[in-house]
Amino acid sequence: MFKKSILATALAAAFVLPACASAAENKELNLIRQQMQQMKDAYEARMAALEKRLEIAEAKGQQVSEAVNQPAVSNTYAAATTTAAIAAPAIVNQASASPAPGKIAAAANAFNPAVALNLTGTMSNLSQDPKEYKLQGFMPTGGEVGPGARSFSLGESELTLSANIDTNFSGQLTFALAADDKVSVEEAFFQSKALLNGSNLKVGRFLSSIGYLNNQHAHTWDFVDAPLAYQAFFGGQYKPDGLQFKWLAPTDQFLEFGVELGNGANFPGNDRNKNGFGASALFAHLGDDLGENASWRAGLSYLSSSAKNRGFEEAGQNGATVNNAFSGNSKTWIADAIFKWAPDGNSTQRNFKLQGEYFHRDDSGSLSYDSLSSNANTGSYASAQSGWYLQGVYQFMPQWRVGLRYDRLNSGTPLIGLVENGSLSAADFPTLQSYNPKRSSIMFDYSLSEFSRFRLQFARDNSRPGVTDNQIFLQYNMSLGAHGAHNF
Repeated sequence: MFKKSILATALAAAFVLPACASAAENKELNLIRQQMQQMKDAYEARMAALEKRLEIAEAKGQQVSEAVNQPAVSNTYAAATTTAAIAAPAIVNQASASPAPGKIAAAANAFNPAVALNLTGTMSNLSQDPKEYKLQGFMPTGGEVGPGARSFSLGESELTLSANIDTNFSGQLTFALAADDKVSVEEAFFQSKALLNGSNLKVGRFLSSIGYLNNQHAHTWDFVDAPLAYQAFFGGQYKPDGLQFKWLAPTDQFLEFGVELGNGANFPGNDRNKNGFGASALFAHLGDDLGENASWRAGLSYLSSSAKNRGFEEAGQNGATVNNAFSGNSKTWIADAIFKWAPDGNSTQRNFKLQGEYFHRDDSGSLSYDSLSSNANTGSYASAQSGWYLQGVYQFMPQWRVGLRYDRLNSGTPLIGLVENGSLSAADFPTLQSYNPKRSSIMFDYSLSEFSRFRLQFARDNSRPGVTDNQIFLQYNMSLGAHGAHNF
């Protein structure tokens, strides 16, 4: 009897205990599932909140960044808002989406212009008198040419006001404050937002998109001054009064086409007191990523402009100042390319940027000698001139960069009709005598933050025969207020 009881108990345990264990295991599994569901719900809630914050931030960013008001690509071509992020390589070829009207209206500063102020100053030490500076072989442009003044100067500071006008347009006004206390309007335009199929229209005064460096404000440059090619062919930067139309192609790569029509009053043209358009430009830009660590962009541009009695001064054989004038057509071609690299896509630690542009200009028309005199002589004129620069900038550690740049110009040999027919000699046009100006520069800069930068630059300038100008610049650049994204 006792053995039967033990056997019954054993059999009961064999069936009941697994059932109890199974029930305990199921309870634990249910608890784990509940905890996982809670974590999933919390994650989705946080993601929804972050997406909402992103939408609000993008809507606010529309009001202070030009990049939002035109077709653009994210990150690399919209460029970085911080100093270290300038070389970020990630390219995504998609048009910027305009925020919904309600989001724009809801923004706190929807109808108040964003204000950005860039303060720039330079201390210069020049071995040659800057008042004697000239680019031998090239007609004076009357623009921003040369190293600037000796000692301390303010350089060029900029004050920018920008805002959305309504759901269809935005506007921007930029004042340039020069070292000689002159105030000029650098840009003043309105532009469309989200036209059909990736197109964009800009009307007013603007920095032209020809080339690479031209449409970037001076405070974003990697060196103190503009390359010699920009000084010789544009007098600094080309900024027409007119309209610009851009189209971003719906391709996997960044592919952009544009056309500009302007009044032609800027060098190499001049104010001809003429109705209609006096200058036209075409450009195309192509870019893409190279893996996760690098990106590139290349472009071709063409500018056609005309001049009538575009005057310039030079010293004649007897030492007296002579006023000459060019009338005719100028056609300029530009090829540009840039490569950016950042290991693992982390541009805040190390990055490298290689950039270059090639210019070629053909001038044809007439040249008047002593044009302000009643005895002025006029003859034919033709020239083919070129120039290029190549620069590399390496951020070798956070906040510190070093850069090298080499500039070279080729004036060619102009065909001056008054010299060819024996009326005058080549010595009567000393500025136009052939020469190949060149310059080598090295710079170091330190950025305490994305809003402040100090730069030291050394240059050896050979823009005139037999003259070497050793230049030392110490520059500061401070950004105050709203600061829009930089271009790629």
